[in-house]
Amino acid sequence: MVQRYARKIMSDKWSMQAKYDAWLKVELAAVKAWNKLGFIPDDECQKICKNAKFDIARIDEIEKTTKHDVIAFLTSVSQSLGDESRFVHFGMTSSDCIDTAVALQIKDSMELILNDVKTLMETIKNRAYEHKNTLMVGRSHGIHGEPITFGLVLAIWYDEIKRSYELLEHSKSVISTGMISGAMGNFAHAPLELEELVCQNLGLNPAPASNQVIQRDRYAQVINALALLASSCEKIAVAIRHYQRTEVYEAEEYFSPGQKGSSAMPHKRNPVLSENVTGLCRMIRSYAIPAMENVALWHERDISHSSVERFILPDAFITSDFMLNRLNTILSNLVVYPQNMMKNLNLTGGLVFSQRVLLELPKQGVSREDAYKIVQRNAMKVWADLQEGKKAINDNGESLFLQNLLNDNELKEKLDENAIKACFDYDYYTKNVDRIFQRVFKI
Repeated sequence: MVQRYARKIMSDKWSMQAKYDAWLKVELAAVKAWNKLGFIPDDECQKICKNAKFDIARIDEIEKTTKHDVIAFLTSVSQSLGDESRFVHFGMTSSDCIDTAVALQIKDSMELILNDVKTLMETIKNRAYEHKNTLMVGRSHGIHGEPITFGLVLAIWYDEIKRSYELLEHSKSVISTGMISGAMGNFAHAPLELEELVCQNLGLNPAPASNQVIQRDRYAQVINALALLASSCEKIAVAIRHYQRTEVYEAEEYFSPGQKGSSAMPHKRNPVLSENVTGLCRMIRSYAIPAMENVALWHERDISHSSVERFILPDAFITSDFMLNRLNTILSNLVVYPQNMMKNLNLTGGLVFSQRVLLELPKQGVSREDAYKIVQRNAMKVWADLQEGKKAINDNGESLFLQNLLNDNELKEKLDENAIKACFDYDYYTKNVDRIFQRVFKI
């Protein structure tokens, strides 16, 4: 975990203190469950629950000898108790404690991530309505296509992030699973009722079946849900980076007073936050492969997953939390330039209306093949005109493409001047934006 990319609210959930707090919470839940089942006397249970504590420095010291972190932890806890310590960890194996505790940590972390995503969705929704009718050019292959609105772009981002939210919610339910099933998962030393009581106490579901560990496909689902979220967030960041290019300049990150863009070039205003989000998303996705590789453990368990999870679980959640908050800041403060969007929309001299003209000709009995030839030859002339430096829009407000079409005699045999000009109408392309918004935002 890199402190530069960590928020305290999330990193605290993965500190050594938080880890051992969760372990102790599980152990005490087991003590209470044994008490309810009549095995541990009330007074012994009360002593344990009141006095049990641990000391991290002492755990570290003990582990130097034991080479086993759970035994070191239990030894430290026992030193805070008397004879009643014999009931702590009774009938349990290390993973009963560890995996159930990690489920608590992940569940808690997922709640913060879900709140982050909800905040991001609300920001995207607000900006979408702000720019619902802000015209811009749609692009495919990076090349101008047809008119759209920036609000529509944002609505698509919202819809995609919403799917990630739903997947994260499902993943949270999958990982909210505990186990107290013993060394091989056969409940030989503790009844199923003990596990059920512990999980009920902790707000988890008991695993229907477990061996010595909670199965790691559950972990993989969580990390893959974060990875998919990161892919969608990077998609947004990459789009912003493109919009901020000097040649495009349709939107840019907020550039605060006193901010510097380059040590060498004072004029620079770079999309550094979006680039940072891109890099963070690459890291988040990188955790997905080891999470999936952790699924295949030997027989009832080994510990090949353990070292991996010490890296990927804290880092995945801490980095995701930071990335989501950074992306939300970018979008909240994103500076949008509608005039530049319109300038770029007109950059190709009306070529964005080519399909509209194409679709009018079959209505007049022209085959699609012939219609395509008529429209394309006039479109190709525009590219040639632009290469020669001609204005995309003349002094009369007519585009190069419109001029070419109006001078095409074969076309004018099928469409009169008014019909051709009617094809150059932006409202035609935005007439369904309201209905799309109703679909996306359910309003």
